Amino acid sequence: METWTKDESGQSTVEAALLLPTVMVILALLLQPACLLYTRSVMGAGAAEGARVMAAGVGGEEVCEAYVLRRLEAVPSLSVFHAGGAEDWDVHASRSDDGDRVSVEVVGHVRPLPLFGAVVSALGTSEDEGVVLRVRVEEDVRSSWVGGDYGNWVGIWG
Repeated sequence: METWTKDESGQSTVEAALLLPTVMVILALLLQPACLLYTRSVMGAGAAEGARVMAAGVGGEEVCEAYVLRRLEAVPSLSVFHAGGAEDWDVHASRSDDGDRVSVEVVGHVRPLPLFGAVVSALGTSEDEGVVLRVRVEEDVRSSWVGGDYGNWVGIWG
């Protein structure tokens, strides 16, 4: 009786050639949102800390903007995180005319991975530098539950 054996020595190579690109695409699609979320969270935290600096009256707009720019150094200078380097960050700090509200806005750009770029560009604002990431934080200088004015509080403590 004659037996025929199958030669399966190249099967794993063919499977790897089909599976490896698919796995890489899935990893890239999972990596890009993580990069965007990290960048936006650092931008948001920096803007919130800058607003607290402005509310505390430690310095003016220039001090606040420098403070926020220092916090933004935590974002890697890779285009999937932030495109353009330190010069591309646009930070604006302002205080309302009556002095009761402060706001800090941080704007940056990111160049998404090619597969994810079309989706992100369709959902967000896109410019020559890349997709625009914008975070704005506004805070009251004094909480609404605090009664009286600054003079009353100073008078209480002598």
